[in-house]
Amino acid sequence: MKNKVFAVLAITAILTGRGSSVFGWGIWGHNHINRGAVLALPKEMGMFLYNHIDFITEESTVPDLRKYTLNDKAEFPRHYINLESYNYESRTTMPKSLKEAIAKYGKDSTDKWGTLPWYIQEVMDKLTKAFKNKNKTEILFLAADLGHYVGDAHMPLHTTVNHDGQLTGQKGIHAFWEIQLPELFGRTYNLHTGEAHYIRNIEKATWDVIDSSHFLATTLLDIEKKLKNDNPEDKQYVIGADGKPAKNVWGSLVHCYSYAHVYHELLNGMVERQMKKAIMMTTDLWYTAWVNAGKPDLSDLDPEFIIERNKIAYKEDMNAWRKGKVRGCSSMKEFPVVK
Repeated sequence: MKNKVFAVLAITAILTGRGSSVFGWGIWGHNHINRGAVLALPKEMGMFLYNHIDFITEESTVPDLRKYTLNDKAEFPRHYINLESYNYESRTTMPKSLKEAIAKYGKDSTDKWGTLPWYIQEVMDKLTKAFKNKNKTEILFLAADLGHYVGDAHMPLHTTVNHDGQLTGQKGIHAFWEIQLPELFGRTYNLHTGEAHYIRNIEKATWDVIDSSHFLATTLLDIEKKLKNDNPEDKQYVIGADGKPAKNVWGSLVHCYSYAHVYHELLNGMVERQMKKAIMMTTDLWYTAWVNAGKPDLSDLDPEFIIERNKIAYKEDMNAWRKGKVRGCSSMKEFPVVK
């Protein structure tokens, strides 16, 4: 039933033509980030989330479905922050909470400029409370949501006003970088991280991610800009029967394999590193919420037969994880296969 609901929502998004990049990092990216984060947890708490790993994997894109399919206006600013609009210098000059940000800039401004780092901290507070109360449903929903927003924070273009290259003649680069490149080359990535560790200062850790992501935005734009200037349109895009650049189901331009390959190589592992960092940050935050909740015993939240049934699969998934592979993601392709 869950898969059917997901499919209906996805089809609705297609039919209503919502946006050129419907799923943040893309379905492939968000699925792998959340699933990898489950595998990186220590077993004492990780086995509980592993029992629900398929749910956490598929729910990784629900915040985007709320945004586009359900047209939840409150959802939009949670996925990005335009640092230039805030005249950003460092985290020490920024409000410490969303409430303080609204008081300082006004809700209309924060809704327009984005609230991503503050919202990550709000979800983190709710997840900690859910762990403390051992509220199974809230834990699973909030953990999946948190992984989505952390993934968005590691996508450099989610930190800048030039979010789709529209200011530099590179419209379409957002979906190209975060969706088409992982779909084309993600099977070669080694996504293994170290085991989750405790984060002492959540606010600092969150803004550190925003800082490092923003630093990369100019680099990824500059590299593609030069590549674009050196190649005619028919060498950049797949050309359709009408003689115009082809588009995927979301309306995003489809880049040629050769162009994508060169760009991916020039990025020198940037996409893989950012995805890996997103996995690490997600698992660290989940672990930190559990520790701050007092390390509650989660083993009694599921029937014993489910735990026993999953032990074999857990062992197999962990063996693959140690080799850098995340098994079990059956993500739909958002871009056609190109050669």
